[in-house]
Amino acid sequence: MWKAAIEDAVQKVQRNIARFDGRYPHVGEGKQYALIGNDDWTNGFWSGMLWLSCEYTGDPQLREAARHTVESFHRRMDEGTVLDHHDIGFLYSLSAKAQWIVERDEEARQLTLRAADKLMERWREQGGYLQAWGRKDDAAENGRIIIDCLLNLPLLYWASEQTDNPLYRNAAEQQARKSRRYLVRGDDSSYHTFFFNPETGEPIGGATHQGYTNGSTWARGQAWGIYGFALSYRYTGDPAFLETAKRMALYFVQHLPADHVAYWDFALPPGMEQPYRDSSASAIAAAGLAELLDHLKEEDPVYAYLQEGLNQSMTSLVHNYSTAGDDSAEGLLQHGSYHVRGGLAPDEYMIWGDYFYLETLLRLERGIGGYWYERK
Repeated sequence: MWKAAIEDAVQKVQRNIARFDGRYPHVGEGKQYALIGNDDWTNGFWSGMLWLSCEYTGDPQLREAARHTVESFHRRMDEGTVLDHHDIGFLYSLSAKAQWIVERDEEARQLTLRAADKLMERWREQGGYLQAWGRKDDAAENGRIIIDCLLNLPLLYWASEQTDNPLYRNAAEQQARKSRRYLVRGDDSSYHTFFFNPETGEPIGGATHQGYTNGSTWARGQAWGIYGFALSYRYTGDPAFLETAKRMALYFVQHLPADHVAYWDFALPPGMEQPYRDSSASAIAAAGLAELLDHLKEEDPVYAYLQEGLNQSMTSLVHNYSTAGDDSAEGLLQHGSYHVRGGLAPDEYMIWGDYFYLETLLRLERGIGGYWYERK
């Protein structure tokens, strides 16, 4: 089943090279993607899909298209195009670092290190965190962290390994510990964002940006937590990160509906569950579960339960949410949600959902993970 799903997905990626014509897919519009320039936080996911597909097939057309995206990311870095945010890891881990991992291209490695330096510009020493959005003097944003940032931290861990400079790793570890303490609640659910006093680091309180309410649990945020803490464990060996990833994974799986694919928030009142799922949240969570299971022993009391949860979610995504067999579809997964309460693409393709779906399929079938860490 995984192999057939990969073959269908890779064929779509190959067809989309000509369809997209150097532009980047963002979120869907019907059976097509809205196409944008290389100027948003999502652009790295298309690059990552090209590199994954290239690794699977060895197709020179895919390799050339993937390299072309990295050239675009070189220009983006040189021109400083929309880089004043924390999502630098999403952009450059899946483009330049992917090229380094696949081809050992030194220019790609150097570009990735530049990206790590750009992310470090978000470090706020007084508060002890990476500011998510806005300029340092933005009073509305200069105290905010968000759970998504956990997937940007591997860029810093990697840079520390490459350069033997502990500053990158120290910032990443501090961010992960702060996220664990303040973004993860006592029942293992999570806040989307949390605010601090930027001058003192004093905690102010949790909130949401894309979830239902400040006290609810946004499904995609919970998924970022599963994968992000598992990756922090991979880099640091800190058992607290592994335990947190495991607890957040249990919460996610235990709160899924009958078809094992998440609604966009886990705390919706009766009557609000329909119609919006977030297949992208389940794809991210599946990637996180695959990473987590790599670090758990089979005799762990929750190993079999989480493995079953991974298989059930991916089986449902393949059979109930994928566009397999539809050659006219540009996206891989239907029924993703971007920002439901904001009215932004509440039920469409999400390029990040497509990326994590393909990453997880390749991991299950071929043992090919993503580009968050160096492979052995």
